[in-house]
Amino acid sequence: MIFLKLFRESFLFAYDALRQNKLRTMLSLLGVTIGIFTIIAVFSAVDTLRDNLQKSVNKLGNNSVYIEKWPWVADDGFPWWKYMQRPVPNLRDFRELQRRSQTAQALTYEISIDNRTIKYKSNTVDGAQISAVTQDHDKTWNFDFAGGRYFTDIESRTGAPVAIIGNDIADNLFPNSDPVGKQIKVMGKYVTIIGAFAKEGQDMLGISNDKQVLVPLNFARSVVDVQNQKYSPSIVVRGKDGIPVDEVEGELRGIMRSIRSLSPGQDDSFSLNKITMLSNQLDILFKVVNIAGFIIGMFSILVGGFGIANIMFVSVKERTNIIGIQKSLGAKNYFILLQFLIESIILCLLGGLIGLLTVYGGTFVVKWVADISIVLYLKNIIIGIGTSVLIGIISGIIPAYSASRLDPVEAIRSN
Repeated sequence: MIFLKLFRESFLFAYDALRQNKLRTMLSLLGVTIGIFTIIAVFSAVDTLRDNLQKSVNKLGNNSVYIEKWPWVADDGFPWWKYMQRPVPNLRDFRELQRRSQTAQALTYEISIDNRTIKYKSNTVDGAQISAVTQDHDKTWNFDFAGGRYFTDIESRTGAPVAIIGNDIADNLFPNSDPVGKQIKVMGKYVTIIGAFAKEGQDMLGISNDKQVLVPLNFARSVVDVQNQKYSPSIVVRGKDGIPVDEVEGELRGIMRSIRSLSPGQDDSFSLNKITMLSNQLDILFKVVNIAGFIIGMFSILVGGFGIANIMFVSVKERTNIIGIQKSLGAKNYFILLQFLIESIILCLLGGLIGLLTVYGGTFVVKWVADISIVLYLKNIIIGIGTSVLIGIISGIIPAYSASRLDPVEAIRSN
């Protein structure tokens, strides 16, 4: 009860200081508000980017290894002249990996043919990406269907003229109608649509099935050279559940070196890429952004903290007479100290709440303007509120202590 009365009295004093000196108090709170806003906004932006990255990881498979000519990330300064001489993965590599691998749950050989035009009657879609894949593509890549189905094993082996299309292609070629069962022309040949992917939107890695046309690899072999490096062939290997991706990677490296007859002293003539390579690089970037945002926010809070401390010193001076009366009536030093300390914390909390509400309102603005959902986790709210309380304690402790140490007789005499 004593604490509640103390809190109520401190709140009323803080409110009175805000009411009597609106401009001074608001300018002091502005630093805290900007600081808390910066910290929470940066942390929330990083969390949003990290969540979007995780969606990409889930789509690609966090236990998948991509065997390709070029590395996604190079640790030795990216010697492109060395990578240029490498051969691309071919069908022989793919078949040998299928035969030898003990850790693979699924393997698929894939090529990509970019920027093609797809037509159906008078409707056209430009910039479509045609992907030709082997049967296990659905086991190495996670996707949902809006309608239809995936290739059967017979369709894949015989190279049947069938295709699965992305949401954007379906919407543009077949507005307000079901695309399944209709025919479109792909690479000069008619194919029957057997499925349509659900809408995904572009993630932060630029990956999306929305403008993709997926066909069996054996169908594409009758039209193009699927081992030509201009189609960026790759072999995707999904490891078995429970087997670490590093173990899968180690086995694949040994098999590929054996297939290509590389001696122990020779460098790899292939790259083993995995999604963790990208996520690790981005995690480093996120840490730097987090630290930078925190430092900028703390500078703003520091300015606001000095402003709050100034308000508290002025408040102590203005209420010196009242402090003397309280002490003469038996008020303990800790009571006076807590009274001013709580007042300082309340002022900082007010600034922090304004900053928090600004971030919260900003999430709706960003969603409306850019159609990006910003996540605001409880941990970031706690960090913001906790920082406000800490700044309130630091800013108010010296003025509160000086108030508690006033001599009651001298305090009552002051004007």
